[in-house]
Amino acid sequence: MNGVGSVRELEKETQKESPLHSMDGRIKLILLIFIIVYAVFSTQILVMIFLEIYLLMLIWISKVSFKTSLMRVLLLLPFGGFIIAFQPFIHPGIVIWSGAFGVQITDAGLMWAALLMSRLIVALTSIVLLSSISPMQEVVESFRKLGMPREFAMIFSLMIRFLFMFFDELHRITHAQKARCFDAFNKKLPYKWRMKQLGYTVGMMFLRAYEHGETIYLSMASRGFSDKSKLYHDKEKKIGSREYLFVAVTLGWVACLQIGAMYLFYYYGFLGIQI
Repeated sequence: MNGVGSVRELEKETQKESPLHSMDGRIKLILLIFIIVYAVFSTQILVMIFLEIYLLMLIWISKVSFKTSLMRVLLLLPFGGFIIAFQPFIHPGIVIWSGAFGVQITDAGLMWAALLMSRLIVALTSIVLLSSISPMQEVVESFRKLGMPREFAMIFSLMIRFLFMFFDELHRITHAQKARCFDAFNKKLPYKWRMKQLGYTVGMMFLRAYEHGETIYLSMASRGFSDKSKLYHDKEKKIGSREYLFVAVTLGWVACLQIGAMYLFYYYGFLGIQI
């Protein structure tokens, strides 16, 4: 699947008919950002689990493919996963494993890594859900209605789409390498040569992403786009009873989680510990 095909598939997801698709974009944007912020400040893994369950319920209600959503989350995980992988080795605590050269894994480090990973999964699921139920134009317009400058709104919305295009390019490059029998983890090949090839791969990814950006910019410019262009919708969505119900359910769910975090979750051992 190439980058353009992935974006087209994402646009098809945003055109589906569901209660979430038909809601006002501002409500979807605010509540999903609220969930991300709450997840970032929460310190219990059990809270993250229940937030993820709620997001999966929203994906089911919106009729978005679970398989496609999971693949997009997995594609974005390396952004934060690389940093999380070091956490068990750098946090002080009770040593549960020791290796060569003084490398140690602590219980506090593992707990912190698990919490960061759960936060990252919740945040990425929220982003994938937003990009699947809201067309790019609606996201930009929602940011504009909330007072964000036009340039920042456009950059943010394009960033969401380019993340998937970036990893589509990585998939194409790695697939071409495998077709030529290249394996970065093959120990029979010289280590320096493998690292050199991986460096070429990273450089090629950025070059192709740059080329895609130029192609998109020229396409937009050929259609009369400029920094002063106005964005229009086919129909204006209004805040109604459906949006108020969504707000009430989301805030009620978060309130229940906060009460549970304060008085109940600590009974569940590791999952309920304040980290």
